[in-house]
Amino acid sequence: MIATVLCGSRNIFTVALDDARIIECRLKGKVFKDDGLYANPLAVGDRVQVECDKSDPDRGLIVGLEARRNMLMRLKQRGQLPQLISCNIDLVLCVTTPEQPPFRPRFLDRALLQADCAGIPAMLVCNKKDLFAEDLCIESRLCDFQRLGYPVFRVCALNGEGMDELRAALSGLCVTMLGQSGVGKSSIIKALSPRAPIRIGALNQKYDRGNHTTVMASVFDIAGTEKHKSTRIIDTPGIRTLLPAGISEENLVYYLREFAPLVGTCQFGLSCSHEHESGCSILDALNEGAIHPDRYESFLRIRDELRFLRAY
Repeated sequence: MIATVLCGSRNIFTVALDDARIIECRLKGKVFKDDGLYANPLAVGDRVQVECDKSDPDRGLIVGLEARRNMLMRLKQRGQLPQLISCNIDLVLCVTTPEQPPFRPRFLDRALLQADCAGIPAMLVCNKKDLFAEDLCIESRLCDFQRLGYPVFRVCALNGEGMDELRAALSGLCVTMLGQSGVGKSSIIKALSPRAPIRIGALNQKYDRGNHTTVMASVFDIAGTEKHKSTRIIDTPGIRTLLPAGISEENLVYYLREFAPLVGTCQFGLSCSHEHESGCSILDALNEGAIHPDRYESFLRIRDELRFLRAY
């Protein structure tokens, strides 16, 4: 039978069979061709082949993996194997806040970069709109993301402001939520589906960041309405640092939307470092305001980290 992975780790996974039954499965040995390429063999959203246990209908074995439509992943610390976050999704929903915890635009740069690398559409949600004090720096970055083609929603899961528009944008999609701890991913799911069995954690007041309330990726189905189709949301644990996987320091510029059209147009062509050379198209775009200074800083930092990992 064919099933969808809902959650799990190591060798035990909860899956939903196509006949709507939910069972617990173990992996049957090394059954995947890509075994050893990723830190985890399966991710939420994977479609797998299952053999049900004849003596126990609530258990089974995963004996095969269906072809993946896409994979969202990240590099863990020190250049370890890529970690699969989710598979076979329609949208990456990057969640941030203006305060509590503080706005982290460079995290968003990385999350959006990873989505673009995987070929998955992405959008931004700035939650806790009630805390937004019209900070010009934050608004500048949000507007720049919109300029680059990423839809941006400003919502408050606590009082429901902006949630109808977000619900409409997510209608009928399978969505993975990415964000740091404390930005309100669980609260957004609860606002969309009040009966969802999800726990909402408090902010760590000492460090002004979230605690890890969600400990592993899991699936929540948001029922449809007369206006909207049902939505499947994959909630992921809060991520403090994110280094994109599947990208090298050399091809990084090809995945940054405003950088990519300029590649090869510099005076020194593809050998340009985009740091100090005269005739550099990327530096010219930076000076002319076509590239946001924070985005350029993100580019340099990510490239330095990728360079370090290659040398490690």
